[in-house]
Amino acid sequence: MAEHRIFGTSFASIYPLYLRKVERKGHTAAEVDEVIGWLTGYDEAGLARVLTDEIDMRTFFEQAPGWNPNASLIRGTICGYRVQEIEDPLMQKVRYLDLLVDEVARGKKMSAILRGSTPTA
Repeated sequence: MAEHRIFGTSFASIYPLYLRKVERKGHTAAEVDEVIGWLTGYDEAGLARVLTDEIDMRTFFEQAPGWNPNASLIRGTICGYRVQEIEDPLMQKVRYLDLLVDEVARGKKMSAILRGSTPTA
């Protein structure tokens, strides 16, 4: 079975789409960066490096500094699929991030998006 093309897509090409989505709804890049950091452990410098180096999505998730143990608390539907039921672990991580960005765009409280964790800002 062929690998999904999103895995080979650079994170740098996806990131602006996340920003556009939340900014269109009156939210900020800082909020997107916060959920990315919460989920993956990337800090500001790490995220900047990933964007500059045009790391693909597979590598972005494989090299994530610290996958959040509360990621399993993420529930919901994205692209018609329940994220908790996605069998491919890499696709599930991609969809977790998609869902978190959607929650930012919808204006959900950051404490709820971060599944009860204290927001850093």
